Amino acid sequence: MNALTSLTLKAALDGLEAGDFTSVELTRAHIEAVEAARPLNAFLLETPDQALAMAAASDARRALGAAGPLDGAPLGIKDLFCTHGVRTTAASKILEPFVPQYESTVTSQLWRDGAVMLGKLNLDEFAMGSSNETSAYGPVINPWRKGGSNQALTPGGSSGGSATAVAADLCLGATATDTGGSIRQPAAFTGTVGIKPTYGRCSRWGVVAFASSLDQAGPIAKTVEDAALLLTSMCGHDPKDSTSLDVPVPDFAAFVGKSVKGLRIGIPKEYRVDNMPAEIEKLWADGIAWLKEAGCEIVEVSLPHTKYALPAYYIVAPAEASSNLARYDGMRYGLRAEGANLTEVYENTRAAGFGDEVKRRILIGTYVLSAGYYDAYYLKALKVRRRIAEDFDRAWEKCDALLTPTAPSAAFGLGENSNDPIAMYLNDVFTVTTNLAGLPGLSLPAGLDANGLPLGLQIIGKPLDEGTVFSVAGALEKAAGFKAKATKWW
Repeated sequence: MNALTSLTLKAALDGLEAGDFTSVELTRAHIEAVEAARPLNAFLLETPDQALAMAAASDARRALGAAGPLDGAPLGIKDLFCTHGVRTTAASKILEPFVPQYESTVTSQLWRDGAVMLGKLNLDEFAMGSSNETSAYGPVINPWRKGGSNQALTPGGSSGGSATAVAADLCLGATATDTGGSIRQPAAFTGTVGIKPTYGRCSRWGVVAFASSLDQAGPIAKTVEDAALLLTSMCGHDPKDSTSLDVPVPDFAAFVGKSVKGLRIGIPKEYRVDNMPAEIEKLWADGIAWLKEAGCEIVEVSLPHTKYALPAYYIVAPAEASSNLARYDGMRYGLRAEGANLTEVYENTRAAGFGDEVKRRILIGTYVLSAGYYDAYYLKALKVRRRIAEDFDRAWEKCDALLTPTAPSAAFGLGENSNDPIAMYLNDVFTVTTNLAGLPGLSLPAGLDANGLPLGLQIIGKPLDEGTVFSVAGALEKAAGFKAKATKWW
């Protein structure tokens, strides 16, 4: 492993500022790592020439004393973010030839702050999946292995490419998106840190839509501090996005390391689900003990509508997806399959371009929005969503943040749940509530299971209170002392 690729984002930025190495040297090391790790299938498109050009420009700025907050840092970009002049696919055949002539707001802010793009990262098709197996370009492989086994494991989804790239030291950080847990679950499966901020913190403009009222961008990084540095650049008001919040962006990194003494940490009793592995229960208990030792007060809270969160999510999200994906018809951009008439072109294009999971969700969404079922399903799901948000409002009267497990298991084998959609959907059991309520949630690695695979803890915060989330995460990170890395096999 190259010493430069093993650095955290913060250490790399400090090294660049000190003149220990240049951005070109740092970027070249990561380009070589990406090339060597192609068996992981984390990158859908590598952009080495563009990366080196961006790195050279960064070195020139630094020489002039004009370096930005992320200047010279090589990042991976989830292929859901539109990148000017660089192919964007959303891991779907239906968008395969699409080259945007505009830049997403989130990535434009990263480039504004000096970051370098190594390429576009793999994901579940249109971000629909929990294992990165629905990608039209093949699954991403988790760099971790069970002890004594060569079984290929999922990195989680939909941001599996982002999580794998960070865990395997292919980039210093990566963009990701979270609709029902697609940042936090992959982070838990790969021993990385991932945060979904408050809905509206990051602009959705230029991000290929899945479910517009749930989607939110965020980073996956090696440490809590790295995630805070990335999120600070990614956030900000955007007049091009009507859901973007016009609020100040704090220096999130300043909250990492801040004392958590006196904070009230809620433990939701409904998150103790049936058949949860003992290792997850123990990790949760360890997290509670660590926060007690740090001076936090632990209080039990109730979120009574939690049991309805998954059903509500899997009505609302497909309904919005069926509407958003109606635009892919072969007429304006992307794939076009020929047909004898316009209707056949539509049908053939969508049949050839969409994968099975996307088709499944479009069908579910269309069904719950159809006449006769709208009130019974979609409207009722919206009412449940409101109740879930009210549960959190009541909880905040008793606590400042919540501590829960991130996922109900460690990473599972590729193909293990691919024929069981319900089992796959249950991976989101601890994460969907924050999307339904628009709250910030962070996952950090806090231990290993009996097979040597990483397990994550989740901190959920009040709206726009990412600062407290980062403070609690920093305290847990310090107490857990998680230093494990995947052993290189690729």
